[in-house]
Amino acid sequence: MQYKPRGVCSQLITFDIVDGKVTNVKFTGGCSGNTQGVAALVEGMDVQEAISRMEGIRCGFKPTSCPDQLAQALKAAL
Repeated sequence: MQYKPRGVCSQLITFDIVDGKVTNVKFTGGCSGNTQGVAALVEGMDVQEAISRMEGIRCGFKPTSCPDQLAQALKAAL
């Protein structure tokens, strides 16, 4: 799946959902270390668990963040 995030530095999030688990997360743009860390942490995680852990995380004064946008992408995929 591909998702165009809004309100963050990354321009694209791609991922797969296999048997209810998050896999192959890749961010295009954004803070490389942070997005790689998020992608590694959610690898193999249950989709609902990933959503509940990341949804609502903010980046500074922004109302969203790359993790929050990944949660929104996962919700859209469901």
